[in-house]
Amino acid sequence: MKREPISPYFDIKTDADGHQYMEVYLEGIALLRLVLSNKGTAFTEDERVALGLDGLLPPQVNTLEQQVERVYRGFLREPDPIGKYQYLRALQERAETLFYALLERHLEEMMPIIYTPTVGQAVQQFSHLYQNPRGLSFSPLNIDRAAKVVRNFPWNDVRMIVATDSSAILGIGDQGYGGLAIAIGKLALYTIGGGIDPFHTMPVKLDVGTDRLELLNDEFYLGVRQRRLRGQNYLVFLDKFVSAIRDRWPRAVIQWEDLAKEVAFTVLERYRKQLPSFNDDIQGTGAVALAGLLSASRLKGESLRDQRIVILGAGAGGIGVAWAISQGLMREGLSREEARDRVCVLDSRGLLVEGRNVEAYKQDYVQPLTKIADWPIANEVPTLLETIEHTKATVLLGLSGQTGAFNHPVVQAMARNTAHPAIFPLSNPTSACEALPEDIIEWSEGRAVVASGSPFPDVVHDGRTHHVGQGNNAFIFPGLGLGVMLAECREITDGMVLAGAYALAEYTAAAHVQSGRVYPPVRELREVSIRVGVRVIEQALKEGVAGNTDLAGCDLDAYLRARFWKPRYLPIVRGDHTAMIDHPDYPKAE
Repeated sequence: MKREPISPYFDIKTDADGHQYMEVYLEGIALLRLVLSNKGTAFTEDERVALGLDGLLPPQVNTLEQQVERVYRGFLREPDPIGKYQYLRALQERAETLFYALLERHLEEMMPIIYTPTVGQAVQQFSHLYQNPRGLSFSPLNIDRAAKVVRNFPWNDVRMIVATDSSAILGIGDQGYGGLAIAIGKLALYTIGGGIDPFHTMPVKLDVGTDRLELLNDEFYLGVRQRRLRGQNYLVFLDKFVSAIRDRWPRAVIQWEDLAKEVAFTVLERYRKQLPSFNDDIQGTGAVALAGLLSASRLKGESLRDQRIVILGAGAGGIGVAWAISQGLMREGLSREEARDRVCVLDSRGLLVEGRNVEAYKQDYVQPLTKIADWPIANEVPTLLETIEHTKATVLLGLSGQTGAFNHPVVQAMARNTAHPAIFPLSNPTSACEALPEDIIEWSEGRAVVASGSPFPDVVHDGRTHHVGQGNNAFIFPGLGLGVMLAECREITDGMVLAGAYALAEYTAAAHVQSGRVYPPVRELREVSIRVGVRVIEQALKEGVAGNTDLAGCDLDAYLRARFWKPRYLPIVRGDHTAMIDHPDYPKAE
């Protein structure tokens, strides 16, 4: 059967010697406006003549390396993070291969710009900063035409989708249409960190409305001006979206992103067997926290089962972390009841305990009244400080978005419980962090093991350097997505997510625990993703959910490395324009 081209506008082919090249069905200025075929000043003289570009470009032909150096200097000229963000987004919409080549060379410097924390500011200002369209947007205005809408997207083989309804963005809540910036940023990390070809990715905005009045009243707001869909109307909307995706791209993976806790668990369970899908806020956050805690335990010379864990925050992230750590405790021999006893979760009203009216998704982490029966507490529900003191907690994790929640008395209480408390303020962006790492280290007299959600510099205390690890989901989701895609998985199981967590922990143990790190440096993201991808595929084969069973027994590490997309320019040749026009997805007048 003849393979469908990547796009109605171009295809990637291989010549008789095994070398790839791009065959394009556009010419002239249109070719320079298609971001994944535009090489700019790197078009050779022969290509310029053959493709109708002669005279449209400066006469000097540059290499990709020369272009990277030029645009990097432009990046450095931008005066502030949001200016740098806009610069990179503009480059991505002009010349995508060059954009990824720049990220590849400066990933550690640029990741905080394209992702957290700067992306939070970009989300909030999205409508005012808007310059170019990207991805697909579904709203009540077009959801009934979803089957036609998906036909408008130019990639014929979408494999990775990040879809958000923007109801719970980072620690800044409902951001309406602006949440599309999160999906764009996540997919950039899938490509540069996970080696997923951008020809196979698509960001999606599920614009079901917003309850933020300042957006609805903003004259420049780009989303639909209505209150959020809820309940059955919301699920019907998502049913239509998922059906359209499944019909056009049956092998696509959906990452559900920044869905409010009220719907996040429902959506995951409703669709995870219809299309391979996962929720990064629940499962990705849980996996990266578990990996960090495994590393911190090793660093302390202890095991996970030695820890007593307190989690502040009972949203999708907090419950996801409680789930992952409980699974890790059971893997080390504890019963489900014993694991639950070791993991205490607090929401904004205090400890989850029997007698409280809590949402269904929190029920598994409610503590029995007998646990607190002899606790001397000020009110009916224990506070964070009371919980730390009475449980003798050794680990404190923050996923609350409550700035400053880990104050001086809280950190000192942790330091009284154990010689080396593990304290991870994981909330994003930086403005929502529960405590600054430098304060935690100072208040604990340099004894705490610290990791954060956003990037922070290392801290020097009493002449000793403390590495502040970044508990970034990017250490999990790119490798998870890569493994799921290459194994052609029918679903993403909990076991596959946990396999990714242990792969990250094992990589960190081998390479960095001796130097006091609980997470690798961001510059090693691509290597981590390969390790995660290998373990995910192994687990998928073990559980029988991998469609590509030929991978059983093969060298998975070599297999992933050979298929890891890297930014480079391909030779470009003119294709048959008639074939493009005859393609069923080529835009035609009604």
